[in-house]
Amino acid sequence: MRDFSWKYFAMTGDVDAYLLYKQAGEPPLNDGELLMGEEKAYDEEAQ
Repeated sequence: MRDFSWKYFAMTGDVDAYLLYKQAGEPPLNDGELLMGEEKAYDEEAQ
């Protein structure tokens, strides 16, 4: 899937294909730890 999304992005320049490629290379979330860290960062920026 990662190879296909890169080839599609290279041919079309579609941003969604690049985001899919980038997401496919990331390790899966473990119990929402990464997601919770992102939420905290957004909360700090809001204040």
